Amino acid sequence: MDRSQILEHLPGLRRYARLLAGDAWAADDLVQDTLERACRKWLLWRPDGDLRAWLFTLMHNLYLNQRRSAARGQWLDIDSLSETLAAPEDNSDAALDLERCLQRLPAEQRAVLLLVSVEDMSYADTARVLHLPLGTVMSRLSRARSRLRELMEAPSAPSATSASSAAPAQSAPTAKAATPQAAAPALRRLK
Repeated sequence: MDRSQILEHLPGLRRYARLLAGDAWAADDLVQDTLERACRKWLLWRPDGDLRAWLFTLMHNLYLNQRRSAARGQWLDIDSLSETLAAPEDNSDAALDLERCLQRLPAEQRAVLLLVSVEDMSYADTARVLHLPLGTVMSRLSRARSRLRELMEAPSAPSATSASSAAPAQSAPTAKAATPQAAAPALRRLK
């Protein structure tokens, strides 16, 4: 195994793991587990294959396995923790940052979006890494981009409603003229 081949892919692996896991410590563990598995399974990699895609496939499969095992093994008694749990702050006016919006995407959509947009993989390579048909990759990417756009624009929605609540205070002819204009942006967002 040539160490330099793997070293050139480490920044991309770390970036993908960080965005996939949402936590720097978990991401570092995921990268380390990926590299350990790559060393153990090195004989399975074909020298004529794409090393980058193979490493990302290993990482993605490890991430899914970790998610499955974590979901199975975690049981908490909420009654015993009720005093230590704090209610989330109602901060609807604060804008959500990109990373928090990414974490709100379904894992399947987030993985496709990260590989194509952040890691600049082709649709075919992404399909190979995630073991999906090409059409599914394109569909999930489209849904992920659309949902991410909605999440990023969500904080601006209260200001739009406050502007539309001021419209009924105006005279009736002006309110009628404002109604079609207010509906037009909603139609554009649906496309």
